[in-house]
Amino acid sequence: MVPDSSVYAQVLADARVVAVASAKGGVGKSTISAQLALGLARCGYRTGLLDGDIYGPSLPLLMDVRQSPGAAADGRILPVWKDGVQLMSIGFVAGTGQPVSWRGPMLARTMKHFLGRVAWSPMDFLIIDLPPGTGDVTLTLCQVIGLTGAVIVTTPQDVALQDVERGIAMFRAVDVEVLGMVENMSYFICPNCGERHEVFAHGGGRDTAGRLGLELLAEIPLNTAIGQIGAAVQPDVVATEPRHPLFTHLAETLAARLTVCHPQPQDAPARG
Repeated sequence: MVPDSSVYAQVLADARVVAVASAKGGVGKSTISAQLALGLARCGYRTGLLDGDIYGPSLPLLMDVRQSPGAAADGRILPVWKDGVQLMSIGFVAGTGQPVSWRGPMLARTMKHFLGRVAWSPMDFLIIDLPPGTGDVTLTLCQVIGLTGAVIVTTPQDVALQDVERGIAMFRAVDVEVLGMVENMSYFICPNCGERHEVFAHGGGRDTAGRLGLELLAEIPLNTAIGQIGAAVQPDVVATEPRHPLFTHLAETLAARLTVCHPQPQDAPARG
């Protein structure tokens, strides 16, 4: 049975629900989602991470989790915990190598199931890694539970920035606040000479954010270690790499903004 809205309200009573979105695939949205969730957990916030990409679940690989979720006494699904973050993904159930060939209504129903039939522990933040584009999953989240806000991930290329504008327009059309943009693959620091190189041009994310009245939350560089996520030699790089100060700063910036707009509950842990 699909739970009703009162169940969502109870599950997410104290949580800021933040969608990480991109209108275009291949910009590193899932990696940013994982880094953001890990950064919030390190700051002392109770954090959940939900994989909303039903067709292409990547969180099991990104977070180096191979176990299947258990079941609570009441029959609900237990989230999987990793590095202080509670996780849920269709990849835990169907397997990351198995295709999911569902139509739109089934996608929406699965997202409702993950929100209402997972035994989430109390959260300050729930980060939802959305699939690319502006389809059924995004609309379901906006309509059923509402979102505290959305973070848009892009790269500096013009084609990605053009898609960003369409994604932002969609969120604004359904009254979801766009909290800011993150420009991924923004530049590259040569490990040999230490010089900064603008591989995909420069300034596009900042210019676009300024023109649309948004904050550029972070400029994340190309990083060879992060590029090896999922490789057999280093499958859990996400768990170690977020200690980079840029990811910590991104988590702190987002938390500070939402703390001002949406005060934390009294029992929320202190930030570390």
